[in-house]
Amino acid sequence: MEYPGMSGTNTICVATVLLETGMLPMKEPVTELTLEAPAGLIRVRDDCAHGKVRRVTFQNVPAFAPYLDARIEVPHLGTVSVDVAYGGMFYVIADAAPFGLHLTPDEGRDLVRIGEMIKAAAQEQLPVVHPDQPGFAGITIVELSGPPSRPEAHMKNAAVVSTGKLDWNRPATWTGAIGRSPCGTGTCAKMAALYAKGKLALNEDFHHEGILGTIFTGRLVDVTQLGKYKAVVPTLSGQAWITGLSNYVVDPEDPFPEGYTASDIW
Repeated sequence: MEYPGMSGTNTICVATVLLETGMLPMKEPVTELTLEAPAGLIRVRDDCAHGKVRRVTFQNVPAFAPYLDARIEVPHLGTVSVDVAYGGMFYVIADAAPFGLHLTPDEGRDLVRIGEMIKAAAQEQLPVVHPDQPGFAGITIVELSGPPSRPEAHMKNAAVVSTGKLDWNRPATWTGAIGRSPCGTGTCAKMAALYAKGKLALNEDFHHEGILGTIFTGRLVDVTQLGKYKAVVPTLSGQAWITGLSNYVVDPEDPFPEGYTASDIW
């Protein structure tokens, strides 16, 4: 697993929790705040009404596409054409159609298997390093892309998160988990690839559908330079809902109130 530089979905979730629980004061109709992610500072605008956060829009770190239409060899799948783009994490993006996939929940088992195989092959064949943050290196997540199910969306995607390390000699490890949202950093990465291909312009809304049919709205608002890469500055909008509250306590008699580590328990 990794320590991701940025997560768009979690940015939306965190902003919602901070305001709806009163951790930070909510100002209607708009509350603005700044979150610090490992990838950089994230400016957030929250549209609020009647004590609820109705929409979160944030400006992400610059996104760019190091590889476009690169061909990789994937064991058991053959030659696959992919893009590699950074939207806060390095994504390898492949079309779902050549594998007969329509990005529906009933295809989950095939989506994670094929996605993880593509990611493992791309990691080996397409090295990447962030030009300003060398600690962010290597492809860490895969996005399968296709036509939308909803008429208001432009494209649909399924992002597959690793649940372990793939071992080509052990098919049981060819699996992962599908993100349930339309994927914030994945949407930014997809927009960077589309822009680089001349398929998405600045200041044009991009409605990206997730596997559950929910939609994030992205927009490219500026261009910049990151080392040798021409990059774009994306914004992303979406909504989140609080689904649970948890309490953690420290008993005054607990001998390990600050937790513990020991190599023999992992």
